[in-house]
Amino acid sequence: MGRSNGKTERLPLIPLRGDVVFPNTMTTIEIGREKSLAALLASGEKESRVFLITQRDPMLEWPEKKDLYAIGTVCRVRQVARVNEQTTRILVSGEYRAELSGIIAQEDYDLARIVRREAEPGPLTPERLSVMRICTNLVEQIIEARSMAVPELKQALAGSKDAQEFCDVASAAILKQPDGRQSVLEVFETDKRLELLLQLLSEEYELSKIDEKVNRRVHEYMEGANHDYYLREQIRSIQDELGESDDDEITELRKRIEASAMPDEARERVLKELKKMQRSMAQAPESSVSQNYIEFMLDLPWDQRSEENTNIREIRKVLEQDHYGLREVKQRLVEFMAVRLTAKKLKSPILCLVGPPGVGKTSIARSIARATGREFVQMSLGGVHDEAEIRGHRKTYVGAMPGKIISSIAYAKRNNPVFLFDEIDKLSHDMRGDPASAMLEVLDPEQNANFRDHYLEAPFDLSDVLFITTANTLDTIDRALLDRMEVIEIPSYTVEEKIQIVKRHILSKQLEAHGLPGDAVKISSKVLEDIISGYTREAGVRNLERRIAQVCRRVALKRIEGELEGCLKLSVADLPEYLGKREFLSRKREQDPRIGVVNGLAWTPYGGEILTIEATVFPGKGNMEMTGYLGDVMKESARIARSVARTRLPVYGLQDNLFDVHDIHLHVPEGAVPKDGPSAGVALTCAILSAIAGFPIASDIAMTGEITLRGRVLPVGGIREKVLAAYRMHILRIIVPRENERDIAELDESVRKHLQVYYVDDIDQVIQIVDAEKRRKATA
Repeated sequence: MGRSNGKTERLPLIPLRGDVVFPNTMTTIEIGREKSLAALLASGEKESRVFLITQRDPMLEWPEKKDLYAIGTVCRVRQVARVNEQTTRILVSGEYRAELSGIIAQEDYDLARIVRREAEPGPLTPERLSVMRICTNLVEQIIEARSMAVPELKQALAGSKDAQEFCDVASAAILKQPDGRQSVLEVFETDKRLELLLQLLSEEYELSKIDEKVNRRVHEYMEGANHDYYLREQIRSIQDELGESDDDEITELRKRIEASAMPDEARERVLKELKKMQRSMAQAPESSVSQNYIEFMLDLPWDQRSEENTNIREIRKVLEQDHYGLREVKQRLVEFMAVRLTAKKLKSPILCLVGPPGVGKTSIARSIARATGREFVQMSLGGVHDEAEIRGHRKTYVGAMPGKIISSIAYAKRNNPVFLFDEIDKLSHDMRGDPASAMLEVLDPEQNANFRDHYLEAPFDLSDVLFITTANTLDTIDRALLDRMEVIEIPSYTVEEKIQIVKRHILSKQLEAHGLPGDAVKISSKVLEDIISGYTREAGVRNLERRIAQVCRRVALKRIEGELEGCLKLSVADLPEYLGKREFLSRKREQDPRIGVVNGLAWTPYGGEILTIEATVFPGKGNMEMTGYLGDVMKESARIARSVARTRLPVYGLQDNLFDVHDIHLHVPEGAVPKDGPSAGVALTCAILSAIAGFPIASDIAMTGEITLRGRVLPVGGIREKVLAAYRMHILRIIVPRENERDIAELDESVRKHLQVYYVDDIDQVIQIVDAEKRRKATA
C-alpha cells in the first residue's frame, strides 16, 4: 500500500461500471444514475473534484462500500456535456490515487471519505528503463495489430521520465479488462507495477496476434462464401486458436445414440439430426432445435421398466387397505390384474372407471400403481381440445414440444407406468383437431405398440403401459373410444360405507394434515350420519372430507388459543359451531297418500335423487302443460304417459273423451335444476292417472322405469344410485322394472335387507301397488 499523508478528505463519490480511471490521464466517462448526477452537481461540475472508483459487480444499481474496490482515483472535472435527459458525459483528468475508508450518505448522493496514497519514489534505474522499453515496444506492436492511430501515445511513452506515470498512461490506453486495469492501479511499488504491466501487455499482444490471424483467415474464407459461411468459419477459427472444439460434444452424443436401446428407425432420425447439428452454427436456432430433440430422444425410457409385483395376494391387500367397500369393483380389478400377470402376451383392454365425483376413481388408479410397483403418471383431459396436446407438435415449428403422453413417459423414466387419463368424458374438439380421435391410437391395444408422436417422428411402444381412464358418465364419450375400454362402474357409497371410510381413512388423514395428534377428535357414527345428511348430500366423500377438515381447522385454532385441551368428542349439538348452519334441511316425504303426487327416482352424475312429480287436472280443451325445466326426452315420456293413461280410463269407469275436455298440468319441483331422461315414464303415468281418476298414491313408495305406448315397463340404468337416494329419504318400498332385478341383487346386504322391492312388467301392476285406496280396502 502506498504512503499516506495522514489527511482524510471528503469528495462526492461516483462509482464506475466496468471502467478504471488512472492518474496522469484524461478520460471520458458517461454517467446516468441519479445519485451519480447528484454527486456531480454537488461537486460544482466544471473544475471541481470527484472520487471515481470501480465497483466489483457492474450489475449493482448502487453499491455499498463492500461492493467497491479499495483504491480509486481523485479526478478533476474538465468538461461536462449533456448527451440526453438520462446521460451526461464528463471529461476528467486523474490527479492521484486514494483509498476509500468510508461512505457518508447524503440526501441525494454519497460522500467518499478517502485517504491519499502516493507511490514509493525511486530513480529510473537501468533495469526499470529496460522494462519500460520492452513495454513501449509491446504497446507499439499492439497498436499496429489493432490498427490504432495514436502517435501521441508513442511520444508520451518514449519521453516519459517517471515509471509510475508510464504505467498509468500505458494501462489506460492499452489494457481492456477491468480486472487487469484495477490490479495495476492498486500496485504502488514501482518494480512490481512495471512487472505486472509487462505481463498484462504480453497477454494483450498474444491476443492481438490471434485476433489478427483469425481476421486474416476469415477474410480469405469470405471471398468465395456467403455470410452464413463466413460466420461459421469465424467461430471455427476462434475455437481452433483457443484450442476448443465441439467435436467432443458431437462424439459424446454419437456414443450415447449408439448405446441407446431405441429402435432402428428412431436411431436413424436421431443420427440425421446429429449431422444437421454438426453442420450448423452453435448459435443458430436450428442447432438448439436439433440438440433438444436429440437429448429428449436419448432421455426416453426405451428399455427402462419397473419391476412389477406379481403377487396377487399383495395386490388384493393393498386395494383392501386403501379403499373400504367397493367389493365388486376390487374383485374385477384383481381379476383384471391376474389376467395381465398370467397371460403376459395378451393385449388387455383399457380400464374405464365410471362413477360420480368423489367416489375414489383417481385413488383407485394410484392404488393399482402402488400395488403393482409401477410408476404413476396422470393427465387431465378436462377441456383438452387441441390434438397437439396428445400427439405433440412437429419439431419444425417454433417452440415445438412432444405431446403430454410422451412427456409423461419421459418424466416417469419407465416405459410401463400406470397412466391415468382423468375426465375422459370431458374431451372437446374445435378447429385445432379432435383429441378423442387422437386418443384412439393410444388406447387401442392393437395400435399403441407403434404410437407415433409428431415430435418424435418415430414409433414408441406403449403396449406395456397400464392405461386407466375415469369418467363421470359414459354418455359424452366418443363411441369408438368407448369401444376400446372395459367399463367398471364405481357406485355411490351408502351412509354406512361413508361412516366407515371416515373412521378408517379420512379422519386420521386430516388430523395428520393439520398437525393434530391421532386422538384429538372423536366423532361417533350418529354425528357422522348427521354430517352426511345435513352438510354433504353427495354420492362420494369429497365434500365429507372437506367438512372433516373444517372441524380439524377449528380444533387446531381452539388448541392454539387455549380454548380446548385434550380430545374433542364432537356431538350433534356442536355441529353448528364447527360447520355452521345445515346446508340440507331434512326433506321429509309426504306422510299421507296424495292424489296426483308420485315419488320418482332420478340419476345424476353426482348420485341419485328423489324426483317428486305432481299432476293436476282441471276443465279445459285437452291441453297439457309441463313445467320444471324438463328436457326433450322427459317431455316425450310425459306425452307417452298421457296416452297410456288415456287407454286405462275405462278401468276406472271414466269416459274416453275425458282428456278432450280437461287440461293436465305436470310439474317437477326444483325448476332451476334441468331434468331429462326416459326413466320417469312410469312415475308420470301414475301421476296422470291418479289426478284424472282421483285415487291417491301411497307416499312411502318410489318408482323408476321407462314406459311404452302399450304400457310395458322397460329397464333403466343407475338403479343403485336411485335406490340409495330413496333409502336416504327413508323410502323403503321401491318399484323397478323386472329386468333390473340383477341390479338390486348387487346392492349391499346392509341396504337390501331393509327394502321391499316390487318387480313389474307393465303399468297395470304398478297401479295395483301404488293405489293406496285399493291397498287400504284389501287389508281392511
